[in-house]
Amino acid sequence: MEAPITYEFSASVWRHPSPAGWHFVSLPAGMSTEIRNHLKWQEEAWGRIKTRAKVGTSSWQTAIWFDTKRGTYLLPIRSDIRKKECIGIGSELRVQVLI
Repeated sequence: MEAPITYEFSASVWRHPSPAGWHFVSLPAGMSTEIRNHLKWQEEAWGRIKTRAKVGTSSWQTAIWFDTKRGTYLLPIRSDIRKKECIGIGSELRVQVLI
């Protein structure tokens, strides 16, 4: 098995306006383009790529989704991670995504 590729970036947390109100960070556009150009073959339904994410002292299995409206991948930030790391809407995070 190949070692995962690690992407690191900073981004602000935002909340989707839907009733479920998921919280996300958007991967930088250039990084999203690179991932899409080289790893699109790993995408599953709805542009989903399985990944491991790290924020602060927390690490979890998740996925990133390609959002065609934004032209970037989105990383959902789970509620238990937000509580543990004291993350709110607008919080600036340093994120690692391992694909």
